Amino acid sequence: MDRTKGHCTGGWRSLESSRPSMGMKRSLQCGGTLLGFLANILTILSSAANYWIRFPKGHSGLWQDCIGGICTNVPCESVLAVTQACMVLAAAFGIVGLVLGLRIVYHDGDTRGQTTSAIFLLCGLLLLIALISYTAKNAWKSDVFFSWSYFSAWLAFPLYVIAAFCFLLADMILQSTDAISGFPVCL
Repeated sequence: MDRTKGHCTGGWRSLESSRPSMGMKRSLQCGGTLLGFLANILTILSSAANYWIRFPKGHSGLWQDCIGGICTNVPCESVLAVTQACMVLAAAFGIVGLVLGLRIVYHDGDTRGQTTSAIFLLCGLLLLIALISYTAKNAWKSDVFFSWSYFSAWLAFPLYVIAAFCFLLADMILQSTDAISGFPVCL
C-alpha cells in the first residue's frame, strides 16, 4: 500500500484516504447509469404503447389508432413522422449511452464520461423535439386528452438530462483529482 506523509496531521496516512472524491465519482457514475437505464425503459415503453392520447371513441399512439377495439395504422403525417423518428433515435442512442455507462462503471480505468454525457443529452434533446412536435399537433383538439405513454416520455426527459449531468460531474471530479494529484494537499 502506498503511503504519503500527511503534512497537516503530522503522521502517515494511506493514499486511498487522501482521495475521498473517488467514492463520489463512482456513485455519480452508477447513478447516471441507473437513471439512463430507467430513461431507456420509459422511452421504449412510451414509443411502443398506443396510449399517447385518448378520445371518446378510443386511443392513439405513434403507430396505431384504436377506435372501438379495432386498431389500424396511423396515416403518414410529417409531424407524426418527426415524432416517431426522434423517439426511435432517442431509444437507440439511449442504448448506446447505457452501454458506454456500463463500460465506465465496470472498467475502472481512465475512461472519461464526456461521450456518455453528450449521448444522454442528445437523447434528452431528441425526446424534447418529439414531445413538443406531438404536443403542438394535438394540444388544440378539444376532445383529446394526453395519456400515460405521453407522460412516460416526458418523465424520461429529465432522467436523461440528470444522467448526463451525473457523468459530467463524475468526469469533472476525475479531472480535478488528476490535476491536483501532484500537489501536497492538506485534508
